[in-house]
Amino acid sequence: MDIFTTFDVSASALKAQRIRLNTISSNMANVETTSTPEGGPYKKKSVYFRTQAIPFKEQLDSSIKGVVVSEILDDQEEPRQKYDPSHPDAGEDGYVAMPNISVLKEMTDMMSATRSYEANTTVIKSAKRMALKALEIGK
Repeated sequence: MDIFTTFDVSASALKAQRIRLNTISSNMANVETTSTPEGGPYKKKSVYFRTQAIPFKEQLDSSIKGVVVSEILDDQEEPRQKYDPSHPDAGEDGYVAMPNISVLKEMTDMMSATRSYEANTTVIKSAKRMALKALEIGK
């Protein structure tokens, strides 16, 4: 495995975690959204990853894998019901269908994605330092 493969693998992880962070941000921004163009409350979105061979490397070594987002799915759980008869989207019984989003869980996921992103930037920085040190050997 060469230095550029390390960059490719870490770059794929950075891209995947960026998409995950954007999705988490969207979930948190819509935690109180009770009405969407599709109808009903906002549905929490979840990001799923899968491995993928690094482009142009699969012919050389099939064991080198990066990560990509395989899909972003809407949560299929029922919305939670909140009693608020004064809300414009309240039903006849006074309950409002709210997104089934836990801010605590979203914050935990955000911290996990941030740590993963930071770890991959550290890998890229370390690989860069190693390459520079290797170049210094030749001086």
